[in-house]
Amino acid sequence: MEHISRYLTQEIKLSSYEDKLFKSDLMFDDHMLVWFISGETKIIQADRTFYFKTGDIFLIPRNQLATVINYPKDGQPHKTVVMHLSIERLKKFYEHIDTRGTPPPEQQIYRFSNHPLLASCLASLIPYFDVSGEFPESLAQLKITEAISILRTIDPKVDSVLAHFDAPGKIDLIGFMQRNFMFNMSLEKLGYLSGRSLSTFNRDFKKLFNTTPQKWLTDKRLELAYYHLSEKKLKPTEVYLEVGFEDLSHFSFSFKKKYGVSPTQLLVTR
Repeated sequence: MEHISRYLTQEIKLSSYEDKLFKSDLMFDDHMLVWFISGETKIIQADRTFYFKTGDIFLIPRNQLATVINYPKDGQPHKTVVMHLSIERLKKFYEHIDTRGTPPPEQQIYRFSNHPLLASCLASLIPYFDVSGEFPESLAQLKITEAISILRTIDPKVDSVLAHFDAPGKIDLIGFMQRNFMFNMSLEKLGYLSGRSLSTFNRDFKKLFNTTPQKWLTDKRLELAYYHLSEKKLKPTEVYLEVGFEDLSHFSFSFKKKYGVSPTQLLVTR
């Protein structure tokens, strides 16, 4: 897989994927503002799926679990400009802005559908990727500040996301795991998102589910795959990535071990 990332700074990059697709399960530490130059992306969350294409712009807040699948399209690579909106940058931006009374953040992806102000801001970065030498920090700060200001102009409710700096609090573990089992995250990250240390996460999980997280996650992913294959008649190649497996052969082996037939055999017999 050919993946090229060119950085102006650690917070601003031009990303390009040349292969058929690239899939990853992600939880971003920063808010991510993304502008599509070419290609398509499918983002799968616990309760919804998003599709983005050339010209689209979206903001994915930090600390959200998602499966991201990037595709080249029409002979063009999957190419995006990505801007990280870090907590440190946002704290400086908001330090003199009164956000009292701002509602709690909504756990959603914000779509801006090729908005001309945002598109102009992000497109203005493109020529800088061909300039040799170090990109000035002062200019990076100006461009990031410009992007944040435009986001607030387009949608004032975005303050509830960008000005929210707290770590996740302790939440119901059963509900959290039932919503998010298909995301291939480390146990440390799952613990963090549920408001627990790794040791507390493992202890609470054992108490609630009477098994290990690894075994429970594999069983739940295979159960979801069985449903997609038997009821929705999807192909194994359409299923394995979305239920949390990284490799088709490993998925097929695990599926046959649990159900006695391979995913392909299940389709034939149904």
